[in-house]
Amino acid sequence: MTRLDVRDLPPAERHPKIKAAFASLDSGDALELVNDHEPKPLFYEMRAEEDDFDAERYEVERRGPREYVARFPKK
Repeated sequence: MTRLDVRDLPPAERHPKIKAAFASLDSGDALELVNDHEPKPLFYEMRAEEDDFDAERYEVERRGPREYVARFPKK
């Protein structure tokens, strides 16, 4: 599993970096994303645009006021 913490990145840089990290994953792997808010818009974007995103196995957990950890699995 690849872990990516984007909390310190400017918002405009986050989605491109996340998508690049996801693209580099092998099939069956997952991207563990640490964010400062629930990444629901990203979930919808990934589901619509990434054929190899396994939306059924997506998980998100709030661990603190500025810490959400989401798992984006790749088919």
